[in-house]
Amino acid sequence: MWAQGPSQPALWHTVTLSPPLAGRSTKGGAKAEKKLLASLEWLMPNRFSQLQRLTLIHWKSQVHPVLKLVSESCPRLTFLKLSDCHGVTSDTLVMLARACPQLHSLDLQHSMVESTAVVNFLEEVGPRMRKLWLTYGSQTTAILGALLGSCCPQLQLLEVSTGIHRNNTPLQLPVEALQRGCPQLQVLRLLNMMWLPKPSGRAAVPGPGFPCLEELCLAGSTCNFVSNEALSRLLRGSPGLRLLDLRGCARVTPVSLYDLPCQELEQLHLGLYGMSDRLTLAKEGSPLLTHKWCHTLRELDLSGQGFSEKDLEQALAAFSGPPGGSPPALCSLNLRGTRVTPSTVSSVISSCPGLLYLNLESCRCLPRGLKRAYRGPEEVQWCLEQLLTCPPAPS
Repeated sequence: MWAQGPSQPALWHTVTLSPPLAGRSTKGGAKAEKKLLASLEWLMPNRFSQLQRLTLIHWKSQVHPVLKLVSESCPRLTFLKLSDCHGVTSDTLVMLARACPQLHSLDLQHSMVESTAVVNFLEEVGPRMRKLWLTYGSQTTAILGALLGSCCPQLQLLEVSTGIHRNNTPLQLPVEALQRGCPQLQVLRLLNMMWLPKPSGRAAVPGPGFPCLEELCLAGSTCNFVSNEALSRLLRGSPGLRLLDLRGCARVTPVSLYDLPCQELEQLHLGLYGMSDRLTLAKEGSPLLTHKWCHTLRELDLSGQGFSEKDLEQALAAFSGPPGGSPPALCSLNLRGTRVTPSTVSSVISSCPGLLYLNLESCRCLPRGLKRAYRGPEEVQWCLEQLLTCPPAPS
C-alpha cells in the first residue's frame, strides 16, 4: 500500500523542478534540461494532474516546453515561481494563464522576463490575480503601469526587491495611483531598493489609502529616502496594519509613527544596521511608540537607534502595565546597539513572561559579558538572573 502512495496525483500538490546540472556548462545544462523534460512528459499527465504550486529553478532553455506540459496537464495550478529562469516569452505566460483558470500568483524574482510578457499575463488573468513578486529593473515601471491601470483590482500582495546586482536608479512610485489601482492590497514590500513617492502636487486630491493593508515593508540595507510625508501618504487609510518594517528608514520620526491611524500594530521594525555613525539620530520619542502599541506589540526592533537611557526607560516601562492586568504580548525585542540600561532590561524581562528573543549586542551601558542575543525563555531568564546579581555600575 505504501508503495502505491506516490502514484496518487492527489499527493502531488507542490513540486519544485531544477535540472541536476544547473550552474554548470551551458551545453551540459541544456542536456540535463532535455533529459528532465523527457521524464516530465510522462509525469505531468500521470502524476501532476492535480498540481497547485510549481517552482522552476535554473531553467535556461526549456522553460516553454515545460510550461506547455503544465498548461496541458495541470488545470488546477494556482502558483508559479520562476527563479533564475531564461527564455520566458509572452506567449508562454499567456498560454499558461488561459489554460489554468485558477492561476492567481506569479513569482518572477531573479528571472529574466520581458515586461511585455508580464503585462500581457496580468491583463489576461485580470481580476483573479492575487500575488505578484518582482525583481526591480529597468522594466519594472511598465509592469507597475499595468497595475496602476487597474488591470488587477483584486491584487493582495505586491513585492518588489533588488536582485543580486543592485539597481541604484530610484523608482518613482505614484502612491495614490497605486492605491486606486490596487484597492485590495494587503501586503506591500519594497525591499532594499531606492524609491521615491511621485510628487503629489499642491492641489492633489489625497489618495484613498490602502484600507485592507496589513503589512508594509520598506526595509533596506542602506539609508533610503523614506520620509514622514511618504509614510503618511502610504498609510493614511490603513487602520488594520499589523506589520510595519522600516529598517534603514532613518528619516522617519516617532511623532509621525504615532500619528498613523493603525491602533493594533503587532510588529514594528525600526532597526538601523551599520549606518548610525553617519546619521543624526533622534534621542527622544520612543515612548510614543510603546505607549500607543504596548497592548498589541509582539515584536519590536529598535536596533541602532539613538534614544537616550531615560527615553528607553520610559518607553519600555509601558510594558509593565497595571498590576493584575494581562501580560504583554511582546515575545521579541531587539535593542542591539542602543543605550538601554541594566535596570531597564531587568524590568522589561520581568514584565514580559512571553519574551523569547532578546538582542543586547553592542549595548554600551550593559556589563560586558551580557552583550549578546538571547534565544528561548531559559536564556532570557538567565540574563535576568545575571542582571539582578550584577553590582551596580559606578556613577
